[in-house]
Amino acid sequence: MQTPSDNLILDDGQPPFSASQFTIRGAIALGFLVIVWYYTHNLGVGQTGSTFLILAALAGAYMAMNIGANDVANNVGPAVGSGAISLAAAVCLAAIFEAAGALIAGGDVVSTIQKGIIDPSSLTNTQVFIWLMMAALLSAALWLNVATWMGAPVSTTHSIVGGVLGAGIAAGGWDVADWSAMGAIAASWVISPVMGGVIAAFFLYLIKHYVMYPENMVAAARKAVPWIIALMVWSFVTYLMLKGVTKLVKLSFVSASLIGLAAAAVAYLMTRTGIARRSASMANTREAVNDLFTWPLIFSAALLSFAHGANDVANAVGPLAAVNAAIMEGGAGITEARIPLWVMLVGAVGLSIGLVLYGPRLIRTVGSEITELDKSRAFCIAMSAAITVIIASQMGLPVSSTHIALGGVFGVGFLREYLKTSYASQLHMIIDNHRGEDRARIQAFLDDFKGSDLEDMKSLLLEAKMKKSEVPLTKAERKRLKKIYKHEMVKRHQFFKIAAAWIITVPVSAGLGALLFFTLRGIFIQ
Repeated sequence: MQTPSDNLILDDGQPPFSASQFTIRGAIALGFLVIVWYYTHNLGVGQTGSTFLILAALAGAYMAMNIGANDVANNVGPAVGSGAISLAAAVCLAAIFEAAGALIAGGDVVSTIQKGIIDPSSLTNTQVFIWLMMAALLSAALWLNVATWMGAPVSTTHSIVGGVLGAGIAAGGWDVADWSAMGAIAASWVISPVMGGVIAAFFLYLIKHYVMYPENMVAAARKAVPWIIALMVWSFVTYLMLKGVTKLVKLSFVSASLIGLAAAAVAYLMTRTGIARRSASMANTREAVNDLFTWPLIFSAALLSFAHGANDVANAVGPLAAVNAAIMEGGAGITEARIPLWVMLVGAVGLSIGLVLYGPRLIRTVGSEITELDKSRAFCIAMSAAITVIIASQMGLPVSSTHIALGGVFGVGFLREYLKTSYASQLHMIIDNHRGEDRARIQAFLDDFKGSDLEDMKSLLLEAKMKKSEVPLTKAERKRLKKIYKHEMVKRHQFFKIAAAWIITVPVSAGLGALLFFTLRGIFIQ
């Protein structure tokens, strides 16, 4: 699973890892695959189809590493980008909670035909079913590997769905696919990021309006932040009850909400006391208020990682469990399969290894290469992920956690862009009302304007009103200035690259799935 990171230079002028480090990473990943091969080789001795079991286990391990490398970045990227936690600490935190979620709450039964996208009753041949599952795993893993190489976070669920669809069509023809289910998945390409972006932008606007904009930010934070954090605790605990521990206990939305409400009440009382104590010596600055969100961000990264491990480990081990059941128990068209401990370990350990070895590239992309994040912005992104999943699950909408998180990042960036452009427009309107020859003052004013953040722009606008500054900008120059600030908030090349990767995920993985199915059939048919 190599990346183009050897050619990448980070902000500090250093490549993310050297050639020797690249070799070490590859050796560790290969070592994990060798261990999986050795175990399944001994497990399958004397069993018909042991070769298929070994190949499926290797494909599952490879898939798990790619999930760790690509998908986990969405859970911890905002916390890292905002400076709430270091990259190394985030990797360790995510690895622990991803593995814990997979092993503790990953369940002992998994659906093998993802989202009902193909009809299992049409798969009557055991060998064909095994080839289908192996092709689906390999195609999804290969696409994730390419996406990680490109630096594009994509949905692992959509990747495996595409693999199952393509291999299923290759095995049973076009009629085997459930196209209504595929339509719902296609709709989620739009639903997930839009919902995540709108909710993240809404919470950021509330925080700016009620906490960051008032003159006495400390007093505003003392009142508002405990309520904001309590809402975050409710959303995350409810999310965890509904999505993170469903394999351990089934709870209704009302029951999960009540548990979340109890946790939120405790969080409110504790936060209110803590902030009241800190506010006595807290500086009246945005940085000081932002620091109040540090621990909630770390908390959210841990819970998101746990829930992700519990849910998405099935994308790696579901098809592997199906192949294991088909070989050990016989039969084809398995819709559910029990997961042996060794299969779950392959998924859990593979997730952690992929994250540790190759995850930092995507964590940097999500955390700092799309838009600039501080702790309050990252907090809004994390909270939107939980709330969006809760809303979508109650509405029966198929959504992707990857798309939600990235939608939140874009939503925060575009809101900042809109607000800053609005302030710039107000400034330009005032400038248009003045004429003069004092170019030195105009240049000084523009220099201050270019280096200002959102709040400083507001101050400069008031200063312009008071000083009646004369800035003779042409219409074309004003448009260029707006364009500069528009691109400053959200990096367009990242936006278009990620959006394109999302759109082609299912078609590409489906095409690979079909190709690999025919390849496997050609190899094993004598």
